[in-house]
This record gives sequence, C-alpha cells and structure tokens, in this order.
Amino acid sequence: MLHAPVSIQPAVTADRFVLRPLRRSDAGLIGVHAGDVRVAQMTQDIPHPFPPGAAEAMIERANSDGRTTDVWAIDGSDHGHAEVMGLVSLERLDRDQSEIRFWVAPAFWNTGIATEAIGALMDANPQASHEIFACVFQDNPGTARVLVNCGYEYLGDAEAHSVARGVNVPTWTYMRKM
Repeated sequence: MLHAPVSIQPAVTADRFVLRPLRRSDAGLIGVHAGDVRVAQMTQDIPHPFPPGAAEAMIERANSDGRTTDVWAIDGSDHGHAEVMGLVSLERLDRDQSEIRFWVAPAFWNTGIATEAIGALMDANPQASHEIFACVFQDNPGTARVLVNCGYEYLGDAEAHSVARGVNVPTWTYMRKM
C-alpha cells in the first residue's frame, strides 16, 4: 500500500458530540467498551478478552507520527454523555482511498450516534479521499444500515477474520464516492 504523509488530525463537530483524536485518558473507557464481547465480535481486530494494555497501545499507535490510520473518539461529554461513546477510524489506502471502521458502545446502540458520526466524518472528509470502503459482518445488519444511510453502496460479499471469534466471517463490502 502507498500512504500519504500523516497530517494533523482535525476534530469534527457533530450535533451531539465531537469526533476528536484519542487521548491517554481515553484508555479506561476504550478498555471497558472494547472489552464487551458484543463490541469485540462485530469487529475484525478487537480481541476478546481485551488484554491489559491494549487500549494504551491503541492510543499510542493512533497518535504516532508514522500512523496510517486516523482514529477519533466519539466524545459526547459536552452534551452530557460519555467522553468515549465509540471509535471511528479511517485507514489511508492508495489512490486517494480510505477504509472506515467504527464501533459504538452498546449503551448508545439504536440512538443514531453511529449514523451521525459517520455522516459527520464523511462531510469533513479529513483524508481528502475519493472513495471510502467499509466491510461489515453479515450478522451485523445494523451497521450495514448505518452505511447505507450515509450514502454507501453495496459492492459484494467477501469474508474477513474476526480476532474475537477466531474465525473468518462472511462480510458485505460497501463503498462511498466522495
């Protein structure tokens, strides 16, 4: 993969929260939420059980100068919610493309937080991507609806490995032209 130089990661304001770069103080809430088996099993890369130090390592990678992925906390603290309601990431791919991944803590499922977060990030397009891809496990139709609601189009079926499940899982692949 060819990667663009890393730039300053901007904060993105939405109606009910701000998407902001990760801070060291986020480790506790990331650990609690990512440690929830319901969250871990719907992602490709979160292990379950979530090991000690994993949140701190994630934050360090997300803030490194050599990163290829920008990670934002969904921070609702200015609106009476938690400082970390979930995470959204954009990985730089070649040809001005990115891949989006996200999770929301179960307490905020079915509240529109994910749709608002993805919509705000797409409007900001901080990596100046021409196309953004997403991969969703087929047993997670709620995430597929979020993507469709945010203008993503279905491309086809595939499979991806889930670390928490320890198996390859059928997926749907989506793409949005920017």
